[in-house]
Amino acid sequence: MSVRGLFVTATDTGVGKTVLSAALLAALAAKGERVRAFKPVVTGLEDGGEIAARGDWPPDHELLAAAAGMTPQEVTPLRYGPAVSPHLAAQLAGEPIAPATLLAAAHAHDGAGTLIVEGVGGLLTPLTDEYSVCDLAVALELPVVIAARPGLGTINHTLLTIDAARAAGLGVRAVVFTPWPAQPTVMQHSNHATIARLGDVQVHTLSQIPSPALEDLAHAGWPLLSLLA
Repeated sequence: MSVRGLFVTATDTGVGKTVLSAALLAALAAKGERVRAFKPVVTGLEDGGEIAARGDWPPDHELLAAAAGMTPQEVTPLRYGPAVSPHLAAQLAGEPIAPATLLAAAHAHDGAGTLIVEGVGGLLTPLTDEYSVCDLAVALELPVVIAARPGLGTINHTLLTIDAARAAGLGVRAVVFTPWPAQPTVMQHSNHATIARLGDVQVHTLSQIPSPALEDLAHAGWPLLSLLA
């Protein structure tokens, strides 16, 4: 069965792909569409630095769940305390990750609405010693959207991610700069144009979202719904 949806990855961890995913989910739900969220693994739930960095925002799986009208456990089957790569978190917990189990969870409600999958870290982040986020994206056969920072260093990181995705046979639907400032600098405008040209890809922007309230997420995500066309 062909599933309507997107796989949201990023150039690195902490780039903003959870907020981007939640904004897309909230905007779709605000239109009255049925939506589903899936993030295979969350780490850092017990890390003081991660908790402080979130501020008033909830953990990733809780934010996605709120936007999709699901429970956090339905969104993310594997949840770990340390702020480390998923394969290491699983090793520390003594619970090796089974890719087949993740795929089954992602497909649990096929046909029940538009699916937004958020990866973990970057595209080449290992879920096991031999299975990466990229492998999961390939198995799910969804077009990819790449969340990227708009500032210095983003050209190299973003073009490398585009190349890795295409080398794996993934279709790159767009790059989304997040958060895009209200008054972008000359460099940020240049990064936008350069990645679009060198990466032969659409580049969109997601503005700073003031709060995790569903109305704020939906308002920010509304201009990006064309990515699902």
